[in-house]
Amino acid sequence: MAQKKTVLVLASTYPRWANDHEPGFVHELCKRLAQQFHVIALVPDAVNADPNGLLDGVQVVRYKYAPKKLQSLVNNGGIVNNLKAFWWKWLLVPSFLIGQYFAVKKILSTQNIDIIHAHWLIPQGWIASRFCKKFNLPYLVTSHGGDLFGLQSNVLTKVKKKVAEDATAMTVVSQAMKEYLEQISIQPKILKVIPMGVDLQNRFTPKSDIQRHKNEILFVGRLVPKKGLNYLIDALSILVRTCPELSLKIVGFGPEEENLRTQVQQLKLENNVKFLGALSQDKLPDQYRQATLFVAPFVRADNGDQEGLPVALMEAIGCGCPAVVGHVAGIEDLLGEDIKHIAVNPHNKQELIAAISTALDEPTLAAERAVRIRKNALALIEWDSVASAYAKILAASTQ
Repeated sequence: MAQKKTVLVLASTYPRWANDHEPGFVHELCKRLAQQFHVIALVPDAVNADPNGLLDGVQVVRYKYAPKKLQSLVNNGGIVNNLKAFWWKWLLVPSFLIGQYFAVKKILSTQNIDIIHAHWLIPQGWIASRFCKKFNLPYLVTSHGGDLFGLQSNVLTKVKKKVAEDATAMTVVSQAMKEYLEQISIQPKILKVIPMGVDLQNRFTPKSDIQRHKNEILFVGRLVPKKGLNYLIDALSILVRTCPELSLKIVGFGPEEENLRTQVQQLKLENNVKFLGALSQDKLPDQYRQATLFVAPFVRADNGDQEGLPVALMEAIGCGCPAVVGHVAGIEDLLGEDIKHIAVNPHNKQELIAAISTALDEPTLAAERAVRIRKNALALIEWDSVASAYAKILAASTQ
């Protein structure tokens, strides 16, 4: 039996422990790739994180970049949003980069690595490009959206271009991202559109025995500017005038939570809005199954950050939940022709209100659209097909 090739995965967002509420899409991919490869995931350490070891068949190595209690650059909102919300976290950036750099160097010097898979162009992609040239290794870089659409300075754009074009191959999670690369004249040797996946077979599935609540809006995601939750709360203040029983459940955490709670109080919506905090993956499906409507008014943040292909939207689709979302690049891949009924400009309050009202007033039609979208999404975002596509490009890159 042929020996498995070894993939070194570099990522910043990664579960700190089993069933962590931090986004787990990189780990979900890693554990499926572990069926075909020996996967080592090098990720930043964090407060209360598990020690190094196996997690679902993935060898997880956590590098330290600060005293344990200060290792908070990545979690609860992501690097970009944490830097915006807490000035002192800029002090962690140099040690974050240095820690990752020397951790990669140690692994490459002591283990037989066949390929590096770097998630995000900066900093992981940049570090991979430095070492792969020195060690004569191939590397695959995956952009998830925020790293491509954000980080817009001339220097960082040049870094992104070099990382992408030096890579053996590059993947992006939406067709819109591929088109954006063409617009800014970044030309990878091999470029594939492969989204992150969602478990549409076992976890995020509809259940006919669970009844949808009436007049219940659900939001799921990090509480950061690009999610546009403030626009939804603002719209809700108008909607409750004609539907006082309308409620909004907010599932998530992040640096904008205090501002959002203040907005709710100022608009006197305390009886209509519930902040549920972060929920584990096993508790999310029933939230999607019970809600009348999933609303996520995605926007492009002031720093250029925006969604690539929103995971929460994919999860809602998996559970058959009707949706209204902000029209950002990439969602066309999921929504197809139904995008005209579902995607709006959140900056236009009346447009957002009208879309929500229509979905609430016509639940049968909204449900039919949800079923149609889910059927179309199965081949695109189901984890088995996604992992297979990544396995093929990794295998081809090591030939």
